[in-house]
Amino acid sequence: GIVRVMCVGALVYAAGLALMSVAITPGLLNLSAGVLVGFGLSACSFNLVLAAFGKLLPERWRSLGFGAGTAAGSFGQFLFPPLATGLISQVGWQETLIVFAAVILLVVPLAFALSTRGTQTAGGGPVAAPRQSIRGALGEAFGHPSYVLLVLGFFTCGFQLAFVTVHMPAYLADHGITAGVGASTLALIGLFNVVGSLSAGALSNRFSRKYLLAAIYAARGVAIAAFILFPITPLTCLLFGAAIGLLWLSTVPPTSGLVMLMFGTRYMAMLYGFAFFSHQVGGFLGVYLGGVLYEAFGSYDVVWWLSVALSFASAAINLPIRERPVERLVPSGA
Repeated sequence: GIVRVMCVGALVYAAGLALMSVAITPGLLNLSAGVLVGFGLSACSFNLVLAAFGKLLPERWRSLGFGAGTAAGSFGQFLFPPLATGLISQVGWQETLIVFAAVILLVVPLAFALSTRGTQTAGGGPVAAPRQSIRGALGEAFGHPSYVLLVLGFFTCGFQLAFVTVHMPAYLADHGITAGVGASTLALIGLFNVVGSLSAGALSNRFSRKYLLAAIYAARGVAIAAFILFPITPLTCLLFGAAIGLLWLSTVPPTSGLVMLMFGTRYMAMLYGFAFFSHQVGGFLGVYLGGVLYEAFGSYDVVWWLSVALSFASAAINLPIRERPVERLVPSGA
């Protein structure tokens, strides 16, 4: 279950951080920071938390819960980097890793709050979902055009997030923007992401999720295009940070909500995990192509415009999605 996975993940994550604090060879560093931290982080990721929320919360609270879970993770990304910097300056990087390993262990007792009891419900209401095998669930999902479209659209989210996170400082430096402004821009992204995630969760309860996703992706395209078309100044950097922060992970609540609506709660973690895999593939390509195309053309302009094109493509991809449970979950006679 989700609780066991998160507990084991937290232990592996903490072990990876502790081992990294004493890593003195490249092999040991790869094992600790790469393998152990990588597996541990995956097992504690927010897709598992959101799946648990879907089972714990009633239908009317799920989207808001998804937004709150995403916002909490976003706030952690905003809070811990400066905390880590302060600790490193005071006690050193090795001791800081030990402190963070201890913090990660708090996931173990907290995960038990996500344990569920009773009958799971279908994503669309209080109808009990027929039992289904993992193979059957995967076949049903990847044979469902709306799910495939949703997964493809989520690729863009990962591409843009990773590209901006990794390459934004270098892009701003190329335009004479100080490192301080760059750091403030990234901090604003993290701060406004909290607001955007909560807002997207609330809006998912009131409006069509597919139209909300289309609007978010289109708004990203407009924000990115405006940023690269206007002169790059400290003010435009901060404005872009606030705007893109509102849209940063605001795709998560409607995306996870649609997965649960279509297929119910039983395999929510697995099916959303495949959507998140698409997100991570996009993230890899955002970082990789950002470097490759910069080397080829001497600027990031091509990647920025590619991000704009992907935004509008994802907006269009989400429009044909059918917002209803699969036939298996629809009561006979409904």
